[in-house]
Amino acid sequence: MSKPQRIFAGQSVRALRERHGMKQAELAAALAISVSYLSQIESDDRPLTAPILATLTRRFGMARDEIRGESSDARAEALLQAASDPIFAEPLDEALASRAVRQLPHLAERFVALHRAYRDAGERLQMLDEAMGAGTDRTARLPWEEVRDWFHDAGNYVDALDRAAEDLATRLAADGASPGTIALERFAGNALGLTVVDGDGAALRRMEAGRLTLDSAQPPETRRFQLAHQIVALALKQDVEAVIAVSGLTTQAARDLLAVGLANYTAGALLMPYATFRDAALGERHDIDRLTRRFSVSFEQACHRLSTLQRPDARGVPFFFCRVDMAGNITKRHSATRLQFARFGGACPLWIVHEAVAIPDRILTQLAEMPDGVRYVSMAKGLVKPSGSFTRPPRRYAVALGCEAEHAGSFIYADGMDLSARSSATPIGTSCRICPRESCDQRAFPPGDRAIVVDRDRRGVVPYRIA
Repeated sequence: MSKPQRIFAGQSVRALRERHGMKQAELAAALAISVSYLSQIESDDRPLTAPILATLTRRFGMARDEIRGESSDARAEALLQAASDPIFAEPLDEALASRAVRQLPHLAERFVALHRAYRDAGERLQMLDEAMGAGTDRTARLPWEEVRDWFHDAGNYVDALDRAAEDLATRLAADGASPGTIALERFAGNALGLTVVDGDGAALRRMEAGRLTLDSAQPPETRRFQLAHQIVALALKQDVEAVIAVSGLTTQAARDLLAVGLANYTAGALLMPYATFRDAALGERHDIDRLTRRFSVSFEQACHRLSTLQRPDARGVPFFFCRVDMAGNITKRHSATRLQFARFGGACPLWIVHEAVAIPDRILTQLAEMPDGVRYVSMAKGLVKPSGSFTRPPRRYAVALGCEAEHAGSFIYADGMDLSARSSATPIGTSCRICPRESCDQRAFPPGDRAIVVDRDRRGVVPYRIA
């Protein structure tokens, strides 16, 4: 058995403390260690122990792979990730990366730093697109933008809440799978003192003086989710507040929105407990319809939950997930893949999700290729949420779920696709303003970093050429 590596992660621990505005004494108290011990950790004089690692992940909602130490394994992994970028002809193999880190550590570090600078340049270009699209900058974010970015930075996985919900689900579910509606209502009444009644559609969910009113016009899956939301908001209130306390959000409105978002996240984790749902998803090859029946959840709820299965010791397939409305606005988004969505406005019009909005209850599939050469298999479905009244139009939108083509064998929606033929993939981009494709018939704007050439005597699909 190989000896476990000691992790020296002083820079990461210090960055965590500064990010949360904590003094050494405050963080030391949270970790149940002395200030001198913490000082030695931050100076890389002492390694992180297993109990301290566990406290960092539980108390601060950090994924273990966010704690970057100075072990040779971590350096080799960083080199492998950098060298696997599609800009290179072929990736390094694991043995070569390990040898490079041992024999030429400084060269390996510079290679990783150079690749990081390359990626940062791309992100700065995307920030330009964001500023042009939103007319604002990151320092002037609205509360909902703060919360959206918080979930993005958290990787859309909150370990402390996910595990707490899984424990609660185990207590409520007689068969060890997903707690049923009867079990949820019984727990709400017996443990939380709630009386659950039907409402007239004034609100999906309303809580007043121990009386929980749920809209009777909504589908059973929606009512069940709203019930689960209220249960975790009360039963796991301290866990939720602990996450909010270290979130670093700047306004009360943002913190209130985060509380709602965390309760929604935890409700999904309660109805689809991590280990049970992950095993079922892998067994069903992520067939959403089968998962919705098995866990009594909606299509959107199952898709969203699949995008959160990033527990460090039991990761699921890395998916991207989004929801798009009739106008093409992305109202929900998360990506555990290299694909990143436009933060403001719509997505590439060539993406299948836009067609799905106009065709409800039909699943569309697509093999798409981004400008960096990475291919993605995606599934999209148009959905209609009833309003319960003729006077209120139903909500229409589409959800999309996808993964990188290398995971196609685990994604039933990739069956029958020709993944190898160059012409089989639809060329898409993140946003027209940062898409480098020169011959796109659907281009709405020229790329922000390129000049254009206009020929008065010649007209193509768009009235200019990209220089």
